[in-house]
Amino acid sequence: MILEHALLPVLPGQEAEFEGAFAQAKEIIARMPGFGGLTLSRCLERPNTYLLLVQWERLEDHTEGFRGSADYQEWRRLLHPFYEPFPVVEHFSPVLTA
Repeated sequence: MILEHALLPVLPGQEAEFEGAFAQAKEIIARMPGFGGLTLSRCLERPNTYLLLVQWERLEDHTEGFRGSADYQEWRRLLHPFYEPFPVVEHFSPVLTA
């Protein structure tokens, strides 16, 4: 299992609109092959920052499958206008669990 991590800096004052758009966008990502679930959390100290964690079976399910799909264009249309600056997305593999 691969864990995608992204800190999403949303334009101040647009948090409610972003959350509404994300509610629509999650339906897009949820139907992708290799998708294993996600959580979207809001930062308490910086309320316009969100943490997105997405589980994928393989790295390629995200980098090639999802990003290379036609559905990704709809994901971009819904969410990318909210980011400033654009988020850094990184992928992690488990080392230890408890």
